[in-house]
Amino acid sequence: MAEPEHGLLQGRYRLEDAIGHGGMATVYRARDEQLGRDVAVKLFETSTADPAELKRQENELTVLARLSHHNVVTLLDAGVDHTLMDQPHLYLVMELLHGADLKKTLAAGPLSTRQAAEIGYDLAQGLEYIHDLGVVHRDIKPANILIADYNNSDHRRHAKLSDFGIAVGEDDALLTQDGATTGTAAYLSPEQALGKSIGAPSDVYSLGLVLLECLTGQLAFPGEPVQSALARLQHDPEVPEWIAPGMRELLIAMTSRNADERPHIREVILSLRQVIIADAGRHKEVDPDLLPHNELARMDAVGRYDLLDTPPDGAFDRITALAARVFSVPIAIVSVVDHDRIWFKSHHGTEVGQIGRDGGLCASAILSNEPWIVEQARNDPRALANPLVAGELGLQFYAGVPLRTSDGFNLGTLCVLDVEPRTVSQDEIETLRDLADMVMRELEMRLESRRLQASPALVTEAVPALS
Repeated sequence: MAEPEHGLLQGRYRLEDAIGHGGMATVYRARDEQLGRDVAVKLFETSTADPAELKRQENELTVLARLSHHNVVTLLDAGVDHTLMDQPHLYLVMELLHGADLKKTLAAGPLSTRQAAEIGYDLAQGLEYIHDLGVVHRDIKPANILIADYNNSDHRRHAKLSDFGIAVGEDDALLTQDGATTGTAAYLSPEQALGKSIGAPSDVYSLGLVLLECLTGQLAFPGEPVQSALARLQHDPEVPEWIAPGMRELLIAMTSRNADERPHIREVILSLRQVIIADAGRHKEVDPDLLPHNELARMDAVGRYDLLDTPPDGAFDRITALAARVFSVPIAIVSVVDHDRIWFKSHHGTEVGQIGRDGGLCASAILSNEPWIVEQARNDPRALANPLVAGELGLQFYAGVPLRTSDGFNLGTLCVLDVEPRTVSQDEIETLRDLADMVMRELEMRLESRRLQASPALVTEAVPALS
């Protein structure tokens, strides 16, 4: 699209810099001169100047502009402009929000079950609203999902559905230049890929693929557009078994190739709500004697690193495997101490993914900044009554080093375990410290990467000018 000349769109909206580009339109930051506010204006390419066709498309956009829901980016105005360029152009005027889109958020790594469920819950509510009005979005993808920044102390991610450039009523004609299939290949529903008429179940499918990507960090159907589109016609996406059961079953249902087998969007909302409640229900009271003095701030630090309920990670798995070899023990773990559980980010030599906080030695290990060593657990009063020692596992040896953040909080431990008693040398303890430092360096780098992703201006400042 040619850049518009300086002037007022419809005599009202002064276009400024372009902030987004797509195949059909360009989004501009703009100033609403009439109301004195900043807005976003999406200006479409126009394939025809036929008055009847323009009127039909203008009517569709006017319907979209009436949408009003807290999980949908507000569309303030819509119409056809005849003033700035040599032919009429469709436009949408939207609220201008601050915050990264989900695509940029996921560039820093996958999300936890709770975070993905909260985002999905917001989006499903927005979809229920537009579906009740007979509108189908048709292009749900991370780039069209805004993670709103409200500049308050609420750490929960709030998602808004944006970009209704190809959304129309069920089975209506599409706003395309050539009648081709609309949507983004990686997130198309099977019926979209086949060019069939589509309805609300198509949005459910695409949302399922987005949530699956939130958890795994990977596209379910990668590759070139044709290859990606054909793949979903041949098989359903792979939903890993490590995903929390309630979430996993929902994603399998949402991404069924048969549209009739997918849940209604209301069922999706209720299911995601249960996932969130189940996660929140784990946070019960813990014995105050097992809590560090800075527990509230420590848990804020745990949340800052976005570790809990994230998928397996090769970087940490290599460290636990190395720790097990160095110490000649069967089990090594990178643990994170949550409100009421000890969750294992990486676990070598055991299939267990978490245990209760009260029964875990790691909860004791984070109370001090020094290594916590138990060489003969059945003779050590600190561990004698521990269920891991007295129970079926029969744990005898534990050595854990706190995973300490740069600002002084213990997230969890790197620990090695054995069912036989053994001694540990000072050199071995220092080796365990070094391996724990490797874990923290990896976490700090990822945290810094997310910070830069969320603040593009910082990236510019961080990169020196090339002379």
